[in-house]
Amino acid sequence: MPGYHRGRPPRNKGEQYPADPPTVEEIVAVMRTATDSADGQRLRALIVLLWRAGLRVGEALAVQESDLDRTRGAILVRRGKGGKRREVGMDRWAWGQLDPWLQTRRELPIGALVCVIHGPTAGRHWEASAARKQLHHAAAAAGVRRRFAPHQLRHALAVEMAHEGVLLVVIQRQLGHANLGITSIYLQGIDSAEIIDTELNG
Repeated sequence: MPGYHRGRPPRNKGEQYPADPPTVEEIVAVMRTATDSADGQRLRALIVLLWRAGLRVGEALAVQESDLDRTRGAILVRRGKGGKRREVGMDRWAWGQLDPWLQTRRELPIGALVCVIHGPTAGRHWEASAARKQLHHAAAAAGVRRRFAPHQLRHALAVEMAHEGVLLVVIQRQLGHANLGITSIYLQGIDSAEIIDTELNG
């Protein structure tokens, strides 16, 4: 029944999930399940913003078309956590993955980059709950047997950057963390000695 759970706290409220980011292969498999329809292009665009730019789901859904600076490979986050403004980088492969959606997006009213596609609200803000649901269904279709939530994709980027020898302070800035302690939590999937070695040699 619609509204049955209204006013009730969600069953998983307060539950702590382990840092168990999906692998690159799993993320790519999920992207491949998305069709070439507008919905599939939008889902791939969302995954790219979460995984390759490391945005929070609210940040990704708030990005405007004018916030993209492809020549510099940068995306402007106008209001991050705590109302902080920052710029993040995104690699060339990710921009290529974004292209099909950018072409489709031009046919819709100006507004949020990742937006509602159908009906009278086309071009407007896409709800985070709907985005999470579509991600979940795509992961199930791809056979991914682990939690596949927007935040897990941020974790995946942090782990990749650490593996590549990127300094923790740079990872911190990309993710928009207030302090390095939060960033270190994101790297729980990496052996502690590896993190220390990365810092010493970075």
